Amino acid sequence: MQNQLEIAHDVPTGKKPVRVKQTLCKRVREALLSLGGEAHRSIVIEQVARNLGHDVRQIPEELQLEVIVSFEETWRDERKRATYGFHLPFGEGSHRWGVRTPEMFAI
Repeated sequence: MQNQLEIAHDVPTGKKPVRVKQTLCKRVREALLSLGGEAHRSIVIEQVARNLGHDVRQIPEELQLEVIVSFEETWRDERKRATYGFHLPFGEGSHRWGVRTPEMFAI
């Protein structure tokens, strides 16, 4: 019985550390900026994967999901959205992602 408790205690929770998510958000932002500030999410995922050294013909599904979740979570949080400048140019449900820079706010 005690072995089962020890095993259950050692099981990972499945949550990623905050630092990993922040790093991924920074990579998404960099990719968007290098793509002119807007792009379809599949192109952004390819750019992030390429920057991480992956073959873009075989991007791990886990990485694709992590990128999508990091963008969505950041976009939905007002404070984080202001920090990273993420936005959806065509509204919620769109797969076109964008990033705003401080220069864009001045316009």
